[in-house]
Amino acid sequence: MSIDLIPHRRGIDGELLGWIEPVGDDFRVIDLLGRRRTEPVDWMTAETTLEELGIGYLADPYELLIDGVWRRVYILEVRPPVIVVKEDDLNAVGAALVRHELDWPVGGLLRSVDPRTPRVWPSTGASTA
Repeated sequence: MSIDLIPHRRGIDGELLGWIEPVGDDFRVIDLLGRRRTEPVDWMTAETTLEELGIGYLADPYELLIDGVWRRVYILEVRPPVIVVKEDDLNAVGAALVRHELDWPVGGLLRSVDPRTPRVWPSTGASTA
């Protein structure tokens, strides 16, 4: 993590929302996954962006590139310099928990997926839709 990143916490409970990175006379928003969320903006816009972004996106489904295949995953932990995700097991009772530790920032190995996209059993390709 860059020593230039300024942590930004939610005022009501002190929850870390991300970082603000100085860029010349402006600032860039970095989310908890280490992704740049804005181009350089003024300080107030950076703070407002992080407040509006919140942390809800961490509960969304993502896709992780594993051996050339995008697999649906969910975030379990974000503790820079590590992000821990689990492969989607469709909430099956007794299913093995397949976890992956990713370096922070996550880069291009992890991408957002539309939550409305049908979930698929990894081993069969059968859809739940």
